[in-house]
Amino acid sequence: MRRTAGEGARIPIYEELVRERGDAVAEARTAAERIRLQAARLLGGQRAVRPLARAGESAD
Repeated sequence: MRRTAGEGARIPIYEELVRERGDAVAEARTAAERIRLQAARLLGGQRAVRPLARAGESAD
């Protein structure tokens, strides 16, 4: 679906792409977290494992 210049100005391109194609960034983040937790468990990391920091957040 094509939008006119006026319509496109209201909606950031990322939001439009997410609607059309899905949120690949969120899906990758979820998969990475699941793999990280699985690796920690398999490598004997039974101690508490903190979640990865997201962009703009502190890892502390």
